[in-house]
Amino acid sequence: MNPSQNLFIIGPTGAGKTSVGRRIAAHYGLPFVDLDQEIERHCGVDVTTVFEIEGEAGFRQRESSVLDECSLHGGVVLATGAGAVLAEGNRQLLRERGFVVWLQVNVDQQLERLERDHRRPLLAVPDRRERLESMALVREPLYRELADLAVPGEHGQVPAASERCIALLDQHWRRQPPISAQQTA
Repeated sequence: MNPSQNLFIIGPTGAGKTSVGRRIAAHYGLPFVDLDQEIERHCGVDVTTVFEIEGEAGFRQRESSVLDECSLHGGVVLATGAGAVLAEGNRQLLRERGFVVWLQVNVDQQLERLERDHRRPLLAVPDRRERLESMALVREPLYRELADLAVPGEHGQVPAASERCIALLDQHWRRQPPISAQQTA
């Protein structure tokens, strides 16, 4: 069982945050929340449309607001968007309100996984490799700083990656039992 209030899944685009997050939630019997889908539900339009109308800055404001709202609920598995870690306020919320799992993936893996995906606004550029590399330079140190647990992207398939993630979570939590309210008083 998840000993933290929430379990947050972070990582770059194409890391499998949503797919792996759904399986982790099912394994632990917790509700699953995808931050981008929640933004779409709040706005009534897809993320691409939000980017077109409000730009990245407008999207990031909405992302922060929805993250704040969703992370207040205890006992959820939440997959963030890849760029949610860019705002210090978001990083603080993630740190304070749950356990953060970083799904690691390299640029070659991202390119392979996203080859047919043309709906991500930040990847609508002529040179995807260059864009992914530049995003990694900025975001990877933030993922590293924030992660309570890093899961290497060595397993390509979602079922294998999910099993590896669950095994690492269980192993981590066996070594570090949850802090009870009595221990913190």
